[in-house]
Amino acid sequence: MGNKLLITKLNRNDTIYIATALYSEHRLLEITLEPFGQQSILGNIYVGRVKNIVKNINAAFIEIAPGRPCYYPLDEMKRPLFVKKINSPRLVQGDEVVVQVAKESSKSKPPKVTTNLTLTGKYLALTSGGSKIGFSKKLQEQKREELKQELCFENTQDFGLIVRTNAGDVSKKEILEEFEMLKQEYFHLRETAPYRTVFSCLKESTPEYLHILQNVNQSQLTAILTDDVELFDKIHEYLEKFQPEDLDKLTFYEDAMLSLSKLYQLEHRLKEALQERVWLKSGGYLVIQPTEALTVIDVNSGKSISKKQVQEHYLNINLEAAEEIAHQLRLRNLSGIIIVDFIDMKSAQFQELLMQKLRSAVSKDPVPVQLVDMTKLNLVELTRKKVKKSLAEQVEFVKKN
Repeated sequence: MGNKLLITKLNRNDTIYIATALYSEHRLLEITLEPFGQQSILGNIYVGRVKNIVKNINAAFIEIAPGRPCYYPLDEMKRPLFVKKINSPRLVQGDEVVVQVAKESSKSKPPKVTTNLTLTGKYLALTSGGSKIGFSKKLQEQKREELKQELCFENTQDFGLIVRTNAGDVSKKEILEEFEMLKQEYFHLRETAPYRTVFSCLKESTPEYLHILQNVNQSQLTAILTDDVELFDKIHEYLEKFQPEDLDKLTFYEDAMLSLSKLYQLEHRLKEALQERVWLKSGGYLVIQPTEALTVIDVNSGKSISKKQVQEHYLNINLEAAEEIAHQLRLRNLSGIIIVDFIDMKSAQFQELLMQKLRSAVSKDPVPVQLVDMTKLNLVELTRKKVKKSLAEQVEFVKKN
């Protein structure tokens, strides 16, 4: 049946959000809440000014607006585009440099910026930090090799490229057309930046719901639904300009008796995704507890009891938990270090089966997940790349503001 993308306005606790939810059948895969009228700065490109250098952490703090410093690790400095450079071979206080917001602020941490600028399209991502051409690991190996042979990008010595997953489903012509568009946008930014004043925003990222629409796996997407006239017009305009091949997927939902969010139980699913406990069909359950440093997930047998073949019973609960954990990581957008305490199993063979199941389950996640290992205490370590705020942080951000 494929996936459906719902984009609607949702009123929660006197705050209006733009909710973007990806469903497979009626199962919610991921959801993002964007406060209406409070667009994220993630991906924005600014002329920043170096406020200070902190040598003991090998970092600088670069202001993108008066009184808004951002963290910048000095070891990531590659091909920086200076607007104003004080006479020193190193980055120093007062330098003006083009930066892009790579991570939003979270809890006590300020936003993180980079001088490795990225312009993202549907099929390609252009990066200023090098000149290599990479290919998404999500592309099937055969398709990746075909694209390596077929695609020839001209004049790429000034930037690098990443061929994205969606490139596997379109013609060479469409990919090269996007390449030309991204290349011209990058050259224009580089040429005009030296004439802009400090704190200028050189490029504002698209709203999060349109960004998700651009990044979603198009081969699996069958429908884009909204019941809001304003959002429909903006989505239609965006698709018409950038993704005309997807216009036929867009539908305006109208039903005075049953709203789109109620039809898909969006509020109920959202409430579940913010709860600590997740029940499994077997009667077992997960306890998910994010902390400042990492996320801990505990697997419990709960109501699931078997007096016979106890180890096989624990294996079955753990295998079900592995699938659900992969789903919850994506749904809640958990990132960083994740420690999973599965039910102890004595058999090395059962432990290996569990690791294989978990590895397979997390490989479906569009965000990179690395399964590190199982420790001597039978704790499983994972890491998931931080792309944006977790679902819980998105809600907390509004409460604080």
